[in-house]
Amino acid sequence: MRGRETLAGVGARSYGRDRVSIADRGVGHGEPVYVIAEAGSNHNRDLATAKKLIDVAAEAGADAVKFQTYTADGLYSRKTPTMSYLSDGGLVDEQESVWELIKRIEIPWEWHHELADHARDAGLHFLSTPFEEKAVELLAEVGVPAYKIASYEVNHLPLIEACARTGRPLLVSTGMASLADIERALDTANAAGATEIVLLHCAINYPPRFEDLNLRAIGTLSSAFGLPVGWSDHTMGHTADVVAVTLGARMVEKHYTLSRDQEGPDHPFALEPHEFAAMVTAIREAEAALGSSVKRVTEAESEMFALGRRSLVAARDLPAGRPLTRDDIAVKRPGFGIPVHELDLAVGRRPVRDTEADEILTWDHFE
Repeated sequence: MRGRETLAGVGARSYGRDRVSIADRGVGHGEPVYVIAEAGSNHNRDLATAKKLIDVAAEAGADAVKFQTYTADGLYSRKTPTMSYLSDGGLVDEQESVWELIKRIEIPWEWHHELADHARDAGLHFLSTPFEEKAVELLAEVGVPAYKIASYEVNHLPLIEACARTGRPLLVSTGMASLADIERALDTANAAGATEIVLLHCAINYPPRFEDLNLRAIGTLSSAFGLPVGWSDHTMGHTADVVAVTLGARMVEKHYTLSRDQEGPDHPFALEPHEFAAMVTAIREAEAALGSSVKRVTEAESEMFALGRRSLVAARDLPAGRPLTRDDIAVKRPGFGIPVHELDLAVGRRPVRDTEADEILTWDHFE
């Protein structure tokens, strides 16, 4: 590991494949954008709510639903200061520590098998972000098809190593990370056997300002590391998600909730069900609109190409045998006659038969 901070020199070797497989779905160039519905802690420690979140994700057309597997004891020191976005937004109770907040929103680990089964029955991949090594073991038993490394954990090399040793794909979020941080994480993952890795560009704030998103970094990450790159989003709406797809994001992860009126740290910046469904629709429309880089007449344009463009038409009745003058020729629709750019070649030609005004001229009309 060389600790490089700039693009120059990064990516001198391959860090993995440019296409990965998450269960039955390919992720990478030429594949549909993989959409992760990030339920996070928005289950409110209520199993029925967690299952409803899964149903909402399936109805919206997501590919996967993702929760977060952690414990307060495994995640935070009891002496951790409270983040300003939590205190300023009134998301922690008065006198409540971050540790106490996490304790009251941590997902009961005994739920995982039931939630995974519910997700699979709904046609979704079940994912959950592990925040400690014991969580990696639990999720292996549950059968997650990939492991998400949160942005906050990109320097948690033992956790990355534990996930990599499972042999399953890694989805590595890169909020707050330099290129050197990412390279260090990838070196660790590769050394532990990981070859299927997706990087996720991310802006850490809740929600972030649009001017802080730097979505062009998606291309930078792709160039630097040769891996599929996605976008993990905390913005409101779906503008950033559509832009990310147009810039090459092959995966989009987005927080959602049943209602932003609920109490909890992740509800205020999450999309409600109808908004999340609209985002998925917009992503699918965006990737369909990107289409091909080849400039050609599409099948959908073929009728109007023939009927809406112009070609050469008889400007008046034309007697057989008389050479055409320029005034004998009009340029009109439709477009399946002699092309307009061959107008000079038609002047002086002799019709082989009488031709009526407005008749569409073809080369069969002439000697």
